Order: sequence, then structure tokens, then C-alpha cells
Amino acid sequence: MTSLDGPFATTEQELADAASATDAASATDAGSAADARSAAAEAQALAERNLCGLVSALSRQIEQHVRERAVTLNLTAPQATALRELSAPLTMRDLADRMGCEPSNATFVIDRLEEQGLVERRPHPSDRRAKQLVLTSEGSALRERLLEILTEGSPMAGFSPQEQTLLQDLLQRALH
Repeated sequence: MTSLDGPFATTEQELADAASATDAASATDAGSAADARSAAAEAQALAERNLCGLVSALSRQIEQHVRERAVTLNLTAPQATALRELSAPLTMRDLADRMGCEPSNATFVIDRLEEQGLVERRPHPSDRRAKQLVLTSEGSALRERLLEILTEGSPMAGFSPQEQTLLQDLLQRALH
């Protein structure tokens, strides 16, 4: 029996060993202190392996979900991601950060969206060197439809809003 499916599956024995290692880590006698530290390190490594596997699997599921939904709107996954992130005017650098890509990649995506009449580049109100990316009325309408279909069958749909917030808070804490 495993605690999760896939390549990062953990057997019940591994979980029991990790629990024992955690208990051993709290041992205080001098002779077993090194063993306890080693056992605690092993338990931590197992926990990290499992967490990395779960986060990676969830990421792949979300990316697949976005790809499948984007196709229904004649968009690529990067185009759908850009539209999703353009909730307000952004610079290309800010959009690239949100998309998790280089600005040159975001530029390519925005060029295609601009050709489709979904996005416009406008002068930045306070930085004359920069442009802001703004959705057109057609882009806003498409973004609304996109957000609706992204919620259908989303890998996150099984979580309540409070659980989603908790998961986000825990992941942010782990990243800082």
C-alpha cells in the first residue's frame, strides 16, 4: 500500500521508518545523538522527495489542464497563460515574471495576441521607456471565457477557497 500514486509513491514501511526516525531524532542520550541526527536527515530527505513529487505532479496537471482548455479557444497554452495574467495593465517584464519565462518569450506570445487584436501596447503612464500591455475589449471578453473554462475540472477544484489559500500560504512560506 502506498500513500500516493506514481513515481514518488511512499510505502507504508517508508512512512513508518520516517516516523521512527523522527522519534529517534528526539532521543537525548549522547551515544545515539549522531544516529538520531542521521535518522532525522533521512526522514527530512524522504519528506522533501515526496513533497517535490507532489508539487511537480500538480504543476504538470495544471499545465495540461490549461493546454486542453486553451485549444478550445484557439489559443496556445502560453497565450492562455498571458491572458489569464493580464488582469490589469502590465509591463512585458512583469508579465514574463508572472508567466515564469524570459521577456523575449513573453514578447513572442504578446506579438501573436496583438496580431489577433486581443492585446495592445500602450505608453506606460510613469515610465516613458516602458510600454504597458492592455487587453482590448475582444481580449477582455476572451479572458472572461478563458477564466470560466479554466475553473471547470481544474486540479484545484477539489479544494475549498480556504484550503487553496492555506496551500498557497504554505508554499509561499516554503519559498521564503
